[in-house]
Amino acid sequence: MFNKKLAALAVGLIGSIAAVPVHAVGANADVALELVLLVDVSGSVDGNEYALQKTGYVNAFNNASLQALIAGQPGGIAVTYIEWSGAAEQSIEVGWTHITDAASSSAFATAIATATRNFSGLTAPGSAINFATPLFASNLFDGTRQVIDVSGDGEQNDGANTATARNNALAAGVDSLNGLPIITSDFPSLDVWYKNNIQGGAKGFTLPAASFADFEAAVAAKLEKEINPTPEPGSLLLMGAALAGVFGVRRRVKSA
Repeated sequence: MFNKKLAALAVGLIGSIAAVPVHAVGANADVALELVLLVDVSGSVDGNEYALQKTGYVNAFNNASLQALIAGQPGGIAVTYIEWSGAAEQSIEVGWTHITDAASSSAFATAIATATRNFSGLTAPGSAINFATPLFASNLFDGTRQVIDVSGDGEQNDGANTATARNNALAAGVDSLNGLPIITSDFPSLDVWYKNNIQGGAKGFTLPAASFADFEAAVAAKLEKEINPTPEPGSLLLMGAALAGVFGVRRRVKSA
């Protein structure tokens, strides 16, 4: 876990320059989770697929069940939304935001909806992880857990080595890295690559989306698991139903 007080003295408000949070708070606010959302906007993602990804996140943070889950976390959560493509292509679309209730969650969703795509290049998830890792040190939150989440539709073809970036993030104090691979005909086993190169940490996981059309359901299940890694039995049943839908669609896609 990062020493935020020392980091704050060293870097001040650098993180706030890149993007203004929807709901700014005082220095070193205690939260249950600090979450970086890294979203692939490389050239393999067309305009409709880009919209499906954004809509998935917007609808998730507007969902009343997810909002209630966030509200139940001590101090809420801190989250930032970042789009990435090639080695030097990362953009903080929504800066660190403190979400504690339905209103602040919906405000974050609105901010994601207004994001503008800046890239359409190669695929460099390792460089995106390297970009994200230092952001925890200067975000003015103290979280019980720090998590990096990577979603995308392809394997690395540019930038820093992905597995090395993951290992360096864990060594720097990130608790876990999670993957949301989007399965396509170009990469039908992308979930295996994500498990081997992106997933990391004691509670890290990989949760694939069977297609871009299925991205929204996968995002909802992923966020629930990230926000509450030890859910109540009732929540487990709901998550199981969501995952069953994800993998059911995937089986149909692969057998078609």
